[in-house]
Amino acid sequence: MSLKLSDVERTWLNDDTAPGRAMAMRLVVRAAEFLGAERMVPIVSAHIDGCLYHGDGGVRFVETLRGRGATVSVPSTMNVGALDLGNEERVRADAHFKAMARRQMDAYLDLGCQPSWTCAPYQAGHRPGRGEQVAWGESNAVAFVNSVLGARTERYGDLLDICCAVAGRAPFVGLHRDEGRRANMILDVTGLSPRLKAMDALYPALGAILGAEAGTSVAVIDGLPTDISEDNLKALGAAAASKGAVGLFHVAGRTPEAPDVAAVLSDQLPVEVITITAADIRAARDSLSNTRAARLDCLALGSPHFSEAETRRLAALAGGRAFQIPVYICTGRHTMDAIDEDGTRAQLEAQGVEFIVDTCVVVTPILKDLGGVLMTNSGKFAHYATPNTGYDVVFGSLEDCVCSAIAGRVERADAVWR
Repeated sequence: MSLKLSDVERTWLNDDTAPGRAMAMRLVVRAAEFLGAERMVPIVSAHIDGCLYHGDGGVRFVETLRGRGATVSVPSTMNVGALDLGNEERVRADAHFKAMARRQMDAYLDLGCQPSWTCAPYQAGHRPGRGEQVAWGESNAVAFVNSVLGARTERYGDLLDICCAVAGRAPFVGLHRDEGRRANMILDVTGLSPRLKAMDALYPALGAILGAEAGTSVAVIDGLPTDISEDNLKALGAAAASKGAVGLFHVAGRTPEAPDVAAVLSDQLPVEVITITAADIRAARDSLSNTRAARLDCLALGSPHFSEAETRRLAALAGGRAFQIPVYICTGRHTMDAIDEDGTRAQLEAQGVEFIVDTCVVVTPILKDLGGVLMTNSGKFAHYATPNTGYDVVFGSLEDCVCSAIAGRVERADAVWR
């Protein structure tokens, strides 16, 4: 299949009057050819993951785009960077790292990207509509915008995401297409108890199962409540995208493309059906921990970034009691603005919370020690924390996390899982 470009797209490839756009367009076209796309698709927004510093090459790439006069052609939010811009001294890195990280973040702003600095842009108002074509990076954001909002994106990685934003085009492949969004797997959770389905901690565990079983495939989950909160869907998708490479999942009766199971099934039969039991959920929950130690050195929450609702719930659970260990909440500026207004931020900081804004402790060296035991309620944190930070991980519900941080040791209410 050969790639067909419009007259305008062919002009952009070698437009001497817009060399930055031409550079971006050539790279997007090469990606489209590699992926076997038949055409390009115009996009209406982008979310850029490439602003996180991984080395000097990423800095030089975006500065080259800037130097050639590139600007984004669609609204484009930024994922987390490598610095907490309001408190850079907390980043435990050398001067070169900090200088290059700052240059990289500044260059993306110069291209016209919005200074959102969050892995949950959908909670900061960036919410494309059902069926709209977009180019988003960051695994949880991709899963959320595809699944919960019903917009359409493939999994765009660093550098290609900004090229799509500048060109205003993406390869018309995979999850951009109707056929790419059909489910070829059913996860049947109808046998789980209503009590278990009402627990927030179910959703990271179920996401871990989804990721392991589906990989890059599309699945539909049957039997969940129709009033699942966005925070729980966020947790489900983030764990599935970390444990596997899930870019889209459907929840029958809840997500916009799945009024029921049949509406999203693939025409290619048979469809695999996997029945999930309570024992499967417990095993998945246990797989998110890699230590049984009672010792606890810190609590890390907010991967994806903690929402306003999650922050207020944590405050209510803590009830003004002091935390005995460091508690890190990674979140975005939009959440900080909301909790500043009524004193929730001040209350939690007095109890021992340290808010990490614009970045995350799993991608930036912020944790004070080189190792220890970290507790979290995030399936994504649980997946990445040990290789990225050196900390062993204990997974628990938010209630478990709060009780443990107050006690200064790991405490988990295991009875509710039986």
